[in-house]
Order: sequence, then C-alpha cells, then structure tokens
Amino acid sequence: MKVLVTGGAGYVGGVSVDALVAAGHEVVVLDDLSTGHAGIPNPDARLVKGSYVDEAATRGLLEREGVDAILHCAARSLVGESVADPAKYYRENVAGGVALLEAARLAGVRRLVFSSTAATYGVPDSTPILEDAPLRPINPYGETKRTFEGALRWYGAAYGLRSVILRYFNVAGATERLGEVHRPETHLIPNALRAAEGGPALTLFGEDYPTPDGTPIRDYIHVADLADAHVAALVATDPADGRTGPVGGGPAEPVIANLGTASGFSVKEVLRAAEAVVGRPIPHTVGPRRAGDPPVLVASNARAREVLDWAPRRSTLPEMIGSAWAWRRAHPDGYGD
Repeated sequence: MKVLVTGGAGYVGGVSVDALVAAGHEVVVLDDLSTGHAGIPNPDARLVKGSYVDEAATRGLLEREGVDAILHCAARSLVGESVADPAKYYRENVAGGVALLEAARLAGVRRLVFSSTAATYGVPDSTPILEDAPLRPINPYGETKRTFEGALRWYGAAYGLRSVILRYFNVAGATERLGEVHRPETHLIPNALRAAEGGPALTLFGEDYPTPDGTPIRDYIHVADLADAHVAALVATDPADGRTGPVGGGPAEPVIANLGTASGFSVKEVLRAAEAVVGRPIPHTVGPRRAGDPPVLVASNARAREVLDWAPRRSTLPEMIGSAWAWRRAHPDGYGD
C-alpha cells in the first residue's frame, strides 16, 4: 500500500516510516519541519514539506500520489505549552485534524491510523488502564486528542472511514538509525542521559507518592515496538479486513487500543537503570510534585494483542535505555540541525 505519514520527520513518525519501508510499503512523508528534522525521513520515502492543516494542499497531495492510507503522527504535544496556549492546540490538533479528514474524504482515502495518547485518560480510577476507562483529560493536549478521536468515530459512521486509534504511553529507546531529539526535551530518559553527558541535573518531580519508592510509576514502550503496531494497524484498515469495518465498505467504528508493556517502572527505577547503562551516577535533584501527575499509569495491552496480533518485543529498561544511549554516543550532534 501507499501511505502518507504526517509528522514523518519526527521521532515516532520517522521510526514508523522505516518500519513501513522495511515491510515493503511506499511512503510519502508530510512534515513542516517545525519540530522534525530533515535528516530523519527514510531515503526511500518522499519528503514533502508542508502541513496537514492545509486542506487543499493535502487533498492535492493525496490525489497526486494515489495514497491508500494515512498514518497521522503529526501534532502539537507539549503539555505545558498546551496549558499556556490552548488556541494553538485546538487550531492544529483539532481544526487541522478535521482539515486532514476532509482532505482524505474528498480524495477518496478511507483508511487512517491515529497516534493518540494516554493523556486522554487523565487521572485514571484504576490501573492497568482499559480502553473503555473514562476519558477525562486534565490538559488541552489530552483534550484535543480526545476530540479528534470523536471526529474519527463520526467520520466512520457517516463516511465509512476505517480507523485505528492507538493510545500509547511513554515512548522510549532508539533504533540504530534514529533517536530522540526534542527542543525542548521533556521526557525522562533523554533528560537522564543528557545529565549523564554533563547537561543539567535531572529533576525528580516528587518522591512522596504512594508507590514502593515514592516516585511515580509509568509504562514505557520502545519506539520500534510502537512502529510495529503502526504497521499492523494500517494493515487492519484494509477494506477486505473485517477488524475495522464491514468487508467491502459501510459504516465503521474505530478500533481503539492501548500500546504499552502492561508493566510499569518508577522514576527511580529508570534512573538506576540509566546509571547502570552509562556506568556512573547521574546528577539529580528532587523537586515538588507536578500538578496532575497520578501515582501510577500502566496500560492494559490485551486488546492490541488480540485485535492487532501485536506484542512488545523490546520491553526491558536496559533495552530501551541502552538503545537510546548507543544512539546518542553514535550521534553526539543529533541530526546536525
């Protein structure tokens, strides 16, 4: 199949493009490079600089390229920024997302996989989190993702759009070719490794949670496992596949699946594992809790296993942190931009 990947010059999108190319699919990357890197897209994919927010241009691209399916990875995704500037998040994640859906509808593309987030759940009542848990986002980022999920449901009912919504948890790790470089960097593992390299000391936000060591517990998923799930989900949107709608067409309901390892690691466990990987103590301080941080966020991944025949294969901290550290050592300048 031919796939348009929005945000394919980013960390998650880039690794997913690599996985699609390796599986024998044709890929077109659509990215405005505002947060991505021109050096990320696979050389066998075609990079088009632009934004999915531009409905007319995106429709033209879909029609010219004869795209079969869309992997929608692009989004604004900084929680703090979303609180400070919700207009940007509604404009791009919601209004822009609907522009993408309209471009797809008018171009006759009826297959889409959406990179959603555990942030749609907010503070869960219990863990592991099931897909039918209440959606109560506590920030505009999570709310805009939840809103776009709703649009997918109604587009499926009215227009037969076949979709898979993947709510993933903390993405980590690297492949040999691609690693994680964000500006600003807000994720625990790259910030721990940056501290190990001589950067700012890592801050642990709270150590008085009701967990075994007092720090929050989170579910982590290797970026390559996430990419495998994207490929499996795109395959499941085929019109001849009954998992995402009636064979041959008709009203469809999104398949929603969590992506995680179904196990969790505390912040201090991640720190200790990172110290073991780099072979030395990592400078760190302890700060106050961040508002809205729940004690435990762990996914149930039973639905992804059952419906998508997917399972995490790189689920240990040494694998995730070790791959990220190896990439950073091999690419001290990141992507050179």
